[in-house]
Amino acid sequence: MGSVFDMAQSCPQAMCVFRAGEGVLAAPDGVSNGRFDVQMLLSSSTEGEMTAMCAFVPPGIVTHWHSHPRGQLLFVLDGVGRAQREGAEPVTLHKGDAVWFAANERHWHGAVPDCSFSYLSIQPVKDGTAVHWFEPVEKEGL
Repeated sequence: MGSVFDMAQSCPQAMCVFRAGEGVLAAPDGVSNGRFDVQMLLSSSTEGEMTAMCAFVPPGIVTHWHSHPRGQLLFVLDGVGRAQREGAEPVTLHKGDAVWFAANERHWHGAVPDCSFSYLSIQPVKDGTAVHWFEPVEKEGL
């Protein structure tokens, strides 16, 4: 069985309803400094299709450095988080904020130490994937 981030061949071909809390699974090992949960909404490995997920991140948990071959839109649903692109200072994010990460821009995002963080992320597929994972974020970067 694959991980929650494994991509289906293509997005659904007809209307689908994704119920709140349905299909929530732990994110796979190796993508963050601890456990967080995700609800995959759209999974695909088809060129140009979108992938989308809701992430539910406990306090202090952040993703590893990663990039998206065609960029990523992240929309904050609740809580307080941080995001950082490589070479810049981290920024604090609040409910209702949106962040665009450009194609192949190395970055991370996650929850501040004392508050949970949830977000919707949308990213298109290129060459069969929507994300490339790298090394963990160094403690001083948080």
